[in-house]
Amino acid sequence: MSDLNSYGFGQSGSISTVQVRNRVLRNTYALLALSMVPTVIGAWLGVAMGLDLFSGSPFLGFIVFMAIAFGFFWAIEKNKDTGVGVLLLLGFTFFMGIMLSRLVGFTLNSYSNGAALIMLSFGGTAAIFATMATIATVSKSDFAGLGKWLMVGVLLLIVASLANIWLQLPALMLTVMVLAIAIFSAFILVDVQRVINGGETNYIMATLAIYLDVYNVFTNLLALLGIVGGNRD
Repeated sequence: MSDLNSYGFGQSGSISTVQVRNRVLRNTYALLALSMVPTVIGAWLGVAMGLDLFSGSPFLGFIVFMAIAFGFFWAIEKNKDTGVGVLLLLGFTFFMGIMLSRLVGFTLNSYSNGAALIMLSFGGTAAIFATMATIATVSKSDFAGLGKWLMVGVLLLIVASLANIWLQLPALMLTVMVLAIAIFSAFILVDVQRVINGGETNYIMATLAIYLDVYNVFTNLLALLGIVGGNRD
């Protein structure tokens, strides 16, 4: 998944007051926490019902996933100033939870320590988020310039991931996971600082961007931990 701010969603050219920035940041963190609820519910339902969009053709599944995701992006952008935007965002996170169920189910069914790996990935993601958010808050440096370079990295990751559907190279897969964790961790830094500096004044769009960063860190960290630390049954 790519970062929405790179496409110009929810961006504002004006610099808000400190009070407005702090309010947007508080609302963003609150909505981000709330968005985890439908994500967990979606993942649980997906595992329980055995839902898998990629079970047939992985490439076709990817196309369908991108179409649905960008449909949500468009709808959320159009309704970002209303309560409907919040509902659409929560609907999107539910959908992303369903998409997450494939990885979660594989981890639970393939590794005897699958539950521990999921908790470790959650804790690691939380630690990364806390670290990056703190740096964004206290640092005097401007990290906005990283956005374009990180977006190039995301595009390369997408190309490499699609290519590896056919190549099936373990080394390439591991490389993609490690780079994805690094890139989306840096995106957390950039996106949080955008809110702090007043570059993003809509908390729904800010939440969407940061949610995608956190989601990608978690999924890649979980997949990586499964490979390097999973105990096969």
